[in-house]
Amino acid sequence: MQYVTILGSTGTIGQQTLDVISQHPGRYGVFALTAHSNVEAMLQQCAQYQPRYAVMQDAASAQLLQQRVQAEQLKIEVLAGVDGLTEVAAHAEVSIVMAAIVGAAGLLPALAAAKAGKKILLANKETLVMAGQLFMDAVKQGQATLLPIDSEHNAIFQVMPRQAYSDLRDVGVNQIILTASGGPFRRYTQAQLQDVTPALALKHPNWVMGAKITIDSSTLMNKGLEVIEARWLFDARPEQIEVVVHPQSVIHSMVSYVDGSILAQLGNPDMRTPIAYGLAYPERIASGVKPLSLIEVAKLEFEAPDTQRFPCLSLAYDALAAGGTAPAILNAANEVAVAAFLREQIQYLDIPRLLEMTLQQLPAEQVQSIEQLLAIDAEARAFVTQAIANMTTAPVRKAVSV
Repeated sequence: MQYVTILGSTGTIGQQTLDVISQHPGRYGVFALTAHSNVEAMLQQCAQYQPRYAVMQDAASAQLLQQRVQAEQLKIEVLAGVDGLTEVAAHAEVSIVMAAIVGAAGLLPALAAAKAGKKILLANKETLVMAGQLFMDAVKQGQATLLPIDSEHNAIFQVMPRQAYSDLRDVGVNQIILTASGGPFRRYTQAQLQDVTPALALKHPNWVMGAKITIDSSTLMNKGLEVIEARWLFDARPEQIEVVVHPQSVIHSMVSYVDGSILAQLGNPDMRTPIAYGLAYPERIASGVKPLSLIEVAKLEFEAPDTQRFPCLSLAYDALAAGGTAPAILNAANEVAVAAFLREQIQYLDIPRLLEMTLQQLPAEQVQSIEQLLAIDAEARAFVTQAIANMTTAPVRKAVSV
């Protein structure tokens, strides 16, 4: 029996992880579940999966959950805050940690799991975006096993050579090709993008995801963050990472080799496939995902991303080229801007404007420590928050029909 801690269990990835685990009751047990503040969802999960620990990031929510757990007579210890998250991520009885907390909040518990030598299923891309070198060093020093769960990076991992290398060319790799769905606004004009509402942006054509990542997918920032993540996961240079828009989301990513071969991983757009792959690696287990029918798919399309209409992708490449703390600044600015858009405080096209402004105003520094990154993260958030407060943008308008 392998015991699993799920960081972010009430989110989409967390729920799908529990679904896969439920299909293999004799193989996996739930050790700890964590959430930010959704007490009702956490209580339901506790009743169903009977973890030893439940952790709420929000202290008040932890107190409420403790009361509810006692009332339900559940034998579950409730913890709170970052200390609670790091405790259940590094606990000696835990074999696998699903790192699925969205945003910068997932960094410290993922780092704790790495230092403790756990098998880490990394669904939190911000960990590598913010602290790529520091996190990869911790994985190596802690002798942890790192498995990417993002469908794109998981696909690349599956078709990459297994031997060690100091340069991708040493193993015959020419290029990593990240596929992107293009999001719901792939065919929108610049004028139409000005009128995008949160309700429209939350309707992804292929994937079922949380609100923040769905907005990121629509702006192509999600792909930009994945470019930065791929740089660290596969020790790739920026020019070795290409993004290709593939609307069907059937090919999850590809690797181009120097002999002219391109190896790809295909499947239905369902995150339970990479989750199952990560849980059982190096074996394979059933995920509950319907097998892909190429006959039903019928055709696969590809096109170049339009960075004029979707500049977030270019901004991510710029931050990666600048190096140092620039990716952390970009990530923090994006989290604040997306949250403001979802609250209808800014317009859709204000997101890339705010990101560019922040990168220009906050100079990149060489990364020295986690504490430095957290301080810069806070500085970037404060800067964007103030910029939003100073904006005179009109309220979000109703979307035009297309």
